[in-house]
Amino acid sequence: MADHLLKKKIRKTIAVAVAEDPNTMGALFRAVQAGFARAVFLGKAARIRELALEETGRDDWFILEDVPAEKEAVYRAMNMVREGEADVLMKGLVGTDLFLRAVLDKEKGLLPPDTVMSYVCAIQLPRYPKLLFVTDTAVLPYPDLKQKAAMLRYAVNMARRFGIGQPRVALIGASEKISENIHTSTDAALLCKMVERGQLPECVIDGPLDIFLACDPESVRIKGVHTPVNGEADILLFPTLEACNAFYKGLMLFGGGELAGLIQGTTKPVVVMSRSESPASKYYCVALSCLMAEENT
Repeated sequence: MADHLLKKKIRKTIAVAVAEDPNTMGALFRAVQAGFARAVFLGKAARIRELALEETGRDDWFILEDVPAEKEAVYRAMNMVREGEADVLMKGLVGTDLFLRAVLDKEKGLLPPDTVMSYVCAIQLPRYPKLLFVTDTAVLPYPDLKQKAAMLRYAVNMARRFGIGQPRVALIGASEKISENIHTSTDAALLCKMVERGQLPECVIDGPLDIFLACDPESVRIKGVHTPVNGEADILLFPTLEACNAFYKGLMLFGGGELAGLIQGTTKPVVVMSRSESPASKYYCVALSCLMAEENT
């Protein structure tokens, strides 16, 4: 991804709220060294400099603002993004609740009125031949049809930023059969019809499909199910957050996956990473945010 950013001459400014976090700092240092990012750190200046020297051996590769109070640091970083001083807002060592409350602030936040906020991540897996985009891992517990339509728009848009012009979308369920007793399966059927009628972005879509039919061509052949996705999905759209969150964490822990993910629906990219994510995943998130920020300029 870094080579793609450099080839397109993309270089974006990341404002990190409460930047006293070594893992975040390491990911930003790597991105700055690669040449596609600039870093602005907001927080306790003395501690940030101390950690920077410990983590990277240098404290001259970022812009620093001393904002000791967490809430003030978050709002200052967000205002930089709103005013065009920075391109991306990133969470540092601050609680997710406080951070997202600021993002959702009706007067000062980054989410336009009546906009669905969601989360899409791109996962690189040793045993899957291409990037796999997954939604929603973090925001919408039980998305309704309107929210799923937004999730699909965001995921298709992200896939297209990677050069996938006609992404294959699998609407995940426990079975490929539609049942009136399982509303998520009827939602899947409605989403397919909405794509067919041009109400949603053009893509190859089918559902409900289980994971095997979505991602394994041999399973499609064995089961004899006709599906245009054909076991080659680019995007998996899950019916609930719990299902999606457990799926992606299983891929990280047992499947050797690395991810890059972003909040979607905001006016500018917002990076919210768990402390347990690997340094590589944090770096990929920074790279993804720079790629997605390009379309907003």
